[in-house]
Amino acid sequence: MKKILYGIPNCDTVKKARTWLADNGQEFEFHDFKKQGLERTTVAHWLEQLDWETLVNRKGTTWRKLSDERRARVVDKASALDLMLENPSVIKRPVLECDGKVSVGFSVEQYEDLFGDWPA
Repeated sequence: MKKILYGIPNCDTVKKARTWLADNGQEFEFHDFKKQGLERTTVAHWLEQLDWETLVNRKGTTWRKLSDERRARVVDKASALDLMLENPSVIKRPVLECDGKVSVGFSVEQYEDLFGDWPA
């Protein structure tokens, strides 16, 4: 079963998730969405399972640097999808995709719960 961890390599939370996965015998592919980009279909798939307000990190630097006008235009899945493709750094990290399931963020407890259902 293929696991893909999406994020950027210098993000502390992504580093913690990568370390946890490796230390717990979980094989995964890392996708650096700043360097490799993101497909519209990938982000649309995430939005089928997760609310756009969960995926858009409105506490981060990228969001705060957007103009008030640009932030005001993010009101639904479609507008959030456009923003995430324009500025992947606005996506809360990491995003983990496995066997069609999608999870965002990282904590030890969250991954322990997830991998009770997802085999190595």
